[in-house]
Amino acid sequence: MTSAPDATRISLQVAWLLLLALPIATVTWTITHEEIFREAREYCSDRSKRCRRLIQRKFFYVFTCEYCLSHYVAGLFIILTGFRLLLDDWRGYVLALFALVAVANMYMSLFGRLRVDIKSERLEVAVKEREVEEREVEAHEAEEQSAR
Repeated sequence: MTSAPDATRISLQVAWLLLLALPIATVTWTITHEEIFREAREYCSDRSKRCRRLIQRKFFYVFTCEYCLSHYVAGLFIILTGFRLLLDDWRGYVLALFALVAVANMYMSLFGRLRVDIKSERLEVAVKEREVEEREVEAHEAEEQSAR
């Protein structure tokens, strides 16, 4: 089994950082944005507003905020992989946590922007298709009237 790179292998640590941030971003995005977790997210959102205790509200809020949740997901991945950044002691874990969160959130921002662009393009195509259909209907109606 391959273990996380030690502090002397900076290029390997950077590769781990960039690659490990991908599943962190994916898990975080899926929980906080995708339809499969919509009901759970709505429940957590409601509980984050209605719970009486601050700690309960914050606990449920974590599952609605991609930035907040990414810290916990990154922590879980650090525990699973043993990844440390720059230093081979506990400080390496702290650095890894915040670096992974930063990179994962950059990935999520890029993905969010990409989704907006794709949706915008789809809407533009739909509008153009509707315009073409309307012109075809108008042309067909004009042909029918001229034939009469």
